[in-house]
Amino acid sequence: MKVLIVGAGIMGLATAWALTRAGHRVEVLDQGPIPNPLGTSVDQHRLIRYPYGGALGYTRMVGAAFAAWDRLWADLGETLYAPTGSLGFEAPPAPWASAACETLRAAGIAFRTPAPADIARRFAALLPPAEGATIETDTGGTLFAEAIVAGLARWLAANGARLRPLARVRDLDPARATATLEDGERVSADAMLVAAGPWTGRLIPAVAARMTPSRQIVVYVEPPHDLAVAWATHPLVLDKSPAGSIYVVPPRAGRALKIGFHTFSRVGDPDAPRVASAEEVAALTALCHRRLRRFAEYTNVRPVVCFYDVTEDENFLVVPVGPACLAVTGFSGHGFKFGAVLGERFAQGLTGEAAPDALAAWAAGRDDFR
Repeated sequence: MKVLIVGAGIMGLATAWALTRAGHRVEVLDQGPIPNPLGTSVDQHRLIRYPYGGALGYTRMVGAAFAAWDRLWADLGETLYAPTGSLGFEAPPAPWASAACETLRAAGIAFRTPAPADIARRFAALLPPAEGATIETDTGGTLFAEAIVAGLARWLAANGARLRPLARVRDLDPARATATLEDGERVSADAMLVAAGPWTGRLIPAVAARMTPSRQIVVYVEPPHDLAVAWATHPLVLDKSPAGSIYVVPPRAGRALKIGFHTFSRVGDPDAPRVASAEEVAALTALCHRRLRRFAEYTNVRPVVCFYDVTEDENFLVVPVGPACLAVTGFSGHGFKFGAVLGERFAQGLTGEAAPDALAAWAAGRDDFR
């Protein structure tokens, strides 16, 4: 069958990969270049980790994601991932950490709960809260997002998929799996996936009220030399403290140290200028001073603005739109880690191998579909 995919981020390209592997014809449209630097997926790296609060479904999905990434590495001929281990800490009363411990036990994932003083002793760059909860796992690491998206695009082009950059969609007819481009061209297929990130609601009104574009700020920074040496062996970090949550992506394979909010703004227009304000940067760096030792000595604080697509409950959204169209959105900051396995499952939904209701329940983290 022929499948039309609108959006060439990780979800669209991973679905195209799974469909192409299965022998289907695929055409991918994107409003910008492929990879698109304005896309949510196009950044140096993303985290993959097991600690997931009380979300048992997503905790278990991480194992399936690792297996799917291995299948993708085999096709790409390279592993675009670096293991780091994972570290989460949370100041009292620590509900996220307590729930994460329960779900890790339920999922059979090994973890430790070292004292904050032990974390401070072993990881020279970190300032954990003096009291609270910590979770440490040997699993988890960084996915090299930009390289993955670019590698998928190359693999697809080499294996018969049609990639169409600068093909902005004006209108969709989900019932006929047809897209009309701005120049009036109509592109049709047997089935269609709409995976347009924060633009999805504009194309599919049925999801507009259920997904919100969210302007997000991250900063790339350069530690002083001795702390750069320490960061080379530090794990990924999640600080879920009530005063403000951040995540830290450690530098690996020539990628920079990145820090971002672990909360969502839920405001903004993805087509607006993407320049971080001084106030936005100050709010993020204030949290960095609280949790990163000697942060005042870090240099090259380079802010970047990106956009997520966020649902109210932060779960992924899969919506059948007509008999031959799926709209997928709501991946926020945590969807990329599941990109390969979501792509495989979305492909099954488009070809009729997975029932839409069951697929939607699984993608939403409800642990009732394997």
